[in-house]
Amino acid sequence: MTYLDELEAAVQTAAERTGPAVVGLGRGPRVGSGVVIAPGHVLTNAHNLRHDEVTVSFADGRESTGQVAGADPDLDIAVIAVDTGELTPVPWLDLATTEPDEAPPVGRAVLALGNPGGRGLRVTPGFVSSTARSLRGPRGRRIAGAIEHTAPLPRGSSGGPLVDIEGTLLGINTVRADAGLILAIPADATLRERVAAIVRGEAPTRVRLGIALLPPRAAHKLRRAVGLPERDGVLIRAVEKDSPAAAAELQRGDLIAAVAGRPITSTEVLYDALDDARAATRLELTIVRGTDERVVEVSFA
Repeated sequence: MTYLDELEAAVQTAAERTGPAVVGLGRGPRVGSGVVIAPGHVLTNAHNLRHDEVTVSFADGRESTGQVAGADPDLDIAVIAVDTGELTPVPWLDLATTEPDEAPPVGRAVLALGNPGGRGLRVTPGFVSSTARSLRGPRGRRIAGAIEHTAPLPRGSSGGPLVDIEGTLLGINTVRADAGLILAIPADATLRERVAAIVRGEAPTRVRLGIALLPPRAAHKLRRAVGLPERDGVLIRAVEKDSPAAAAELQRGDLIAAVAGRPITSTEVLYDALDDARAATRLELTIVRGTDERVVEVSFA
């Protein structure tokens, strides 16, 4: 059997074995994909969802209305509760034979699957090109350890599974990177634990300021454009109502120059400080408003 014969057989097997568990989400211009990971539960990207309900399209042509069971936007994942019938879920890695956070090696053959808005199954082959990539979730937090691979996918395929040749879940395809490469959130122990917590109804426990940010480069340009001195930091472009940031009277246009005394040279510095913070604690921010500098304490109680 030639290499092409083996590749053809692998793609056909994936389409037959895994394809039925890959669903389409939504209708119209905003569509995505998802994967059945347990009876009654579909895993997808949080950025695919706009409301508490979503149309779920199955490979057999059936459509059903799914309810968002929970989401973790920082990790860009969500679980949809929907009647999956007799579909066989895509299996996770067997932790009895695999290290919980062991990444697939570079060069590993993979298959990417999607069903953009229920418009038909897509299955493409490729290889792992890197496992040390990162991406940003919808709220700007960095997701480390992303799997970069070469299996191309059309728009609307985010939320679909990345599997190995045996059909085991390796990741959730999430964003298109440079040169058409795809980044997938790894299906590691962290993802499995977070999904299980969502299914149990547990909300994420990360500390949040409740702000939208512009990164340092954009902050430099904007301050220069309005005639203000350039400063390192991240610029607040919106403050969420009733958030810790609002309670601390942070405002749109404020530059966060330091957190807990540490200068902010990148967005990750702020998010790392938030990840280290705990509920009912205070976090000290150095704020530049115009040309005035002040220290503000934000409470997460």
